[in-house]
Amino acid sequence: MSGTRGFVSAAQPEATEAGLDILRSGGNVIDAAIGAALVQTAVDPQMCGIAGFGSMHIHLPAQGVHTFIDFHGRAPLATRADMWEDLIVRECDDGFGFVLKGEVNEIGYQSMTTPLTIKAFDEALHRFGTRPLAELIQPAIRWCEDGFPVRPHVHDFWMQPAMYGRIERVRVLRDHPATAKIYLKPDGSVRKVGELLRNPDMGRTYRRIAEHGVDDFYHGEIAQRIAQDMQAHGGLITMEDLATCTTESADPLWTTYRGHRVATNPPPGGGLLIVMMLNILEHFDLAALGHNSPDYIAIVSEAMKIATLEKDTRMGDPRFVDIPMQELMSKEWAARMADRIRRGEKTHVPRLNDGAKESRNTTHICVADDRGACVSLTHSLGSSSGVVTDGLGFMYNNCMMVFDPRPGRPGSLAPGKARFSAMSPTIVFRGDAPFFVVGSPGGTTITMGNLQAILNAVDFGMTAQEAVGAPRFCATSDTIELTNRVLRSTQAALEARGYPVMRHPFSYMFPLVHAIRIVDGRLDGGADPAGDGLAMST
Repeated sequence: MSGTRGFVSAAQPEATEAGLDILRSGGNVIDAAIGAALVQTAVDPQMCGIAGFGSMHIHLPAQGVHTFIDFHGRAPLATRADMWEDLIVRECDDGFGFVLKGEVNEIGYQSMTTPLTIKAFDEALHRFGTRPLAELIQPAIRWCEDGFPVRPHVHDFWMQPAMYGRIERVRVLRDHPATAKIYLKPDGSVRKVGELLRNPDMGRTYRRIAEHGVDDFYHGEIAQRIAQDMQAHGGLITMEDLATCTTESADPLWTTYRGHRVATNPPPGGGLLIVMMLNILEHFDLAALGHNSPDYIAIVSEAMKIATLEKDTRMGDPRFVDIPMQELMSKEWAARMADRIRRGEKTHVPRLNDGAKESRNTTHICVADDRGACVSLTHSLGSSSGVVTDGLGFMYNNCMMVFDPRPGRPGSLAPGKARFSAMSPTIVFRGDAPFFVVGSPGGTTITMGNLQAILNAVDFGMTAQEAVGAPRFCATSDTIELTNRVLRSTQAALEARGYPVMRHPFSYMFPLVHAIRIVDGRLDGGADPAGDGLAMST
């Protein structure tokens, strides 16, 4: 749909509607993004939550603002590099991450990094919004108290089987009594699609935050209840962690692509991969190759593999890892990589990764108006810890699972260290005006989905909905993964060139890309058809 005032694209219809209501009532894009994101925490409570992490890309030209509020969860202060070394059972079957005795890195009280989402939301409103959080949290409260019908995407997450050595996701609902009483029916079964899920405890917590402010979560009564629960169950998070954890403001990373200016997030977010891949691909006439032709997929996949290899070996939290930013962002480096692709060299990406495969359980929202203001916000719980403090209602993240339990490696555990994330909320500009706002959940596939949406919009002139809905592929290893709408003749041509190819049975799959396009002052938006989302104008 097109409009001229404002546009919201989110992974849940309830969140899109909340954002639209805020824009229609005179709120700005920050108000709409935060109000919608709060609703997301209520109606997608394992994808995101107030005890999570994320990255918020903010462009407000009228105020001269272009910045990121990054709220990456950090390992608690009690973390030790060797604390899980003796618990290693084996690597996960797909080569990403480790199976530990007791799954302590994946589920339960030791699996959490510091919770920063609600602090970041409040900070964004204080700095750039026009409405207080106490007002914008009210729709989320109603969804908690009145309940929401379980959507297919929510139910699908609950039903994910154990894979690659990781737990079956239903354990997130069942393993802890305070959680089970919210999410399971009285007979112990999981709610079906369409059945109502209420969470009055989370509603009461949200009411307390509205009355006493976000400071209560980090210094007040809520903080005390969190710390007491952690201490009682062997958790790592303390009052000191809550009192000292902070967000970070950061300038965007910039590059150019076919006359467009591209802004994305710095490490430990994934925007550097977007910069690297676009710089490489600018050396090829992709439009002339044809969308999703064998040549196109081979070239783009090689750029994906090169970026992935650099990520695996040379990237991490810049507080702990010396990332060669100048080299990897340079056009000269990209030209050398493009020459390698032209010579027919295939980059080898070992499956032994120094970090766990990032969870695909995340959510995203894009908001833009016709004055050029826009927000691209990705936030997550990882794949969620399964822990709810009795009476508080919200679930904690499980982002400790992405660290390497072996000391002395780039992804090793350390107090205060952030996980590396593929989150890459990005804005493409034509001159000084935003042209394409994009972001997605989807773990390690996020950058690859965002990249293809940008290529679809810039190289192939697609609308936002066409750009996020076109058939996709992904190469984060030697194997090129195809969705089922990529032609089988194309697959055969890739295999004839010696590429291992995996065809998925799904026509649409992760990442769930969301986007807004602005052309001549008019907005159109897209929500990935793989999810339950909605894109709509005011």
